[in-house]
Amino acid sequence: MKKARTIAVVGASKNPEKEAHSVPAFLQDRGYQIVPVNPTAAEIFGVKAFPDLLSIPESLAREVDTVEVFRPSEELPAVARSLVELSRATGRKCIFWAQSGLENEEAKLILDSAGIKYVMNACMRVVYPLAFSD
Repeated sequence: MKKARTIAVVGASKNPEKEAHSVPAFLQDRGYQIVPVNPTAAEIFGVKAFPDLLSIPESLAREVDTVEVFRPSEELPAVARSLVELSRATGRKCIFWAQSGLENEEAKLILDSAGIKYVMNACMRVVYPLAFSD
């Protein structure tokens, strides 16, 4: 994880009071490139937002190391399937990271079958000193 520099954030929020805004903003402030994924936003964190993972242009998608998810647990399988498709298209396997409180067994099976590593029910801001700091 220490080498991860580009994070696609599925469910990124424009609302600074939500974790889906404050956690990616925290990472952006520490030098990480954030790629917001939100179908209702044109821009978040001063960066162009994309409606879904598969809408990220291939040149940018090839830079994504981690996909952080801020969507309800029942939506994790759909996001996992999108990540598998994105991985096939780019030839890269990103890490799937479901934020605190999010976990789904079906998503784990989808990711396992594609050989994609995942973390569930963990906050990047909380684990930052252990997993991300150089």
